[in-house]
Parts: sequence; structure tokens; C-alpha cells
Amino acid sequence: MPAPMPMFHAPVASGAETPPANQPATGQNAAPAAAESQSQAGQPPAAEALPAVAPAAPEPPAPPQPVKLEAMIADGGQPIADGVTWRIFSAKPGANGQLVLAAKSDRSVATLSLPPGNYVVDAAYGHAQASDTLTVKTGANEKSMVLGAGGLRLNAAVTGDVPIPINLLHFDIFTSGPSDAERALVAQGLGANDIITLNAGTYHIVSYFGDVNAIVRADLQVEAGQLTDATLYHKASQVSFKLVTETGGEAIADVDWTVKGSDGTTIFTNTGAFPSTVLEQGDYTVFAKRSDKVYNRQFQVKPGQPQEIEVLTTVY
Repeated sequence: MPAPMPMFHAPVASGAETPPANQPATGQNAAPAAAESQSQAGQPPAAEALPAVAPAAPEPPAPPQPVKLEAMIADGGQPIADGVTWRIFSAKPGANGQLVLAAKSDRSVATLSLPPGNYVVDAAYGHAQASDTLTVKTGANEKSMVLGAGGLRLNAAVTGDVPIPINLLHFDIFTSGPSDAERALVAQGLGANDIITLNAGTYHIVSYFGDVNAIVRADLQVEAGQLTDATLYHKASQVSFKLVTETGGEAIADVDWTVKGSDGTTIFTNTGAFPSTVLEQGDYTVFAKRSDKVYNRQFQVKPGQPQEIEVLTTVY
């Protein structure tokens, strides 16, 4: 048989060494080998970094727009010329849950500047009030509101048209309702002939003649665009007292006075020579105490002119 062929070895370049067997290559051949190794392991090459994008700048808020507000007492009426107070609130509640006041004006025809958005408008005229929504848009904005209000003027007299002194008369006004617990106070301490502006509706009126027990109540209707005049009548009288030694005599000073009703309830107390008060019609007993002595007398109050009650020291 012929002899085997000898192994062929390529010539080695001068200065280079043959790498040992099973040792990975280095230098220029390392990177492709690493990439091939990662690919074989199922790991994709690292993604390239994207350039940063700056956030969009917020749009500047829209400038305030002109707003004109006017109010009328009733439908078809002229704008109220004086006495209206305007309050404008942002429609979105604040952190405390309350509407935030955005603007206020005491001009009956108000001209304001408000940023575009939604608002709640409140108009007050006397004790009359109305609220409505307002949307402010770019450009001129106008809002007209109808209050549906009327006027009420009160007076009172004693039955028989006996006039009552102004300083002894005042009124309270409540919303209507079947009982005091269901009525809300609207106005207090009004004098005779005072004119008050109210929303149209029914109101409960309380008239006080003096400050004891002469009280009259009535329910009155207020009409929009009209002035309602009302006079309430008291069944009562002014009463004065004096302690005397004889009928028609001079009043004795330093007397303590107590007046009790027919049920024994104390109605009035005072100290002096000539006290006076107002009592509704009925039966009463008056006690006059001076030093350690007490004098008394029963009397009756009837509606009409003022009465003078004498208590005699000689009778007891």
C-alpha cells in the first residue's frame, strides 16, 4: 500500500504565534463572536436611545371679558335704577365646598370684567333676592334678571281706629308656615310705615303694641310689582297706675308694682310713682307695695283710649 500523505501546515508569519488550541480569538474577531454568542442565547441587541421630547407649554388663560348685569322688579318692567347689590360666584366650589366670590358690585346696572367660564349670579334688592347661572364667553356678555319683587308697608291701630304712638309699635316679618317652628325670620323691628321690598309670596306678620302681651298676627300676600298697604288692629290699651290716698290724689312715690293676669301669671313689674304699659283686653290684678304694706285692685282692660288705674291706700 502507498504511504499516507504528510500533514500540510501553512507558513506562519514572522513575529506571530499560533494560538493555543481551544482558546478564543482576541482582537478584531472578538466583537463578531460576542454578537453571535448573544444571538445564539436569544438576547436581542440593545435598542438605540430616543431623543428627549420637551412637554408642550400650557395655553395662557383667556383675558377677562366685559359683562353687563341688570335687574327688573317684574317681567316687562324697567331696569331698577338704584339699590341692587350683585354678587358673582365661580360655579366650581372651593376647597371648603362653598362657592368662591369672584366679583361684587353695588351698581344697579353693573359693568364687570370676568374671565370666560361658568358663574352663579345673585341679585339682592332690599329683602328680595334672585339667583341664576351665567356663562361668560369671548366678547360682550349681558344678563337680565327678574326679581319678582313687591313692596309692603305696615301700620297698626287700636280697634276703633285709635292711633298708636310710633314709639310703641313695631313689626316682625316671617315666611309663611303653619307654626312658628316652620317659619323663618325675614325682617325684624320694622317701624310703622316703613316700606320693605320682598319676593312675591305670602308672609306671616307679627305686630307688637308695647312690649308685654298686645300682639296681633296676620298672613299677607305680596304681589310682584305692587305696593301692599296693610293695617293691623289691636284689642288693647295703654294703662298707667298710681297709688293714692284718695280718688284723684297725688301719686305716691317709691312704689313697687306687679300686674298679674287672670291665671295668676305675672305680666308686668315696675318701680315708681306713675308707671305705664300696654295690655291686651282682659281681666287683671295690680299690686302696689310700699314699705311693708301691699295694696291691690282688680281691673279690666278694654280696647280704646289710654286708661289710668288708681289704687287707694284707704280702701284696705
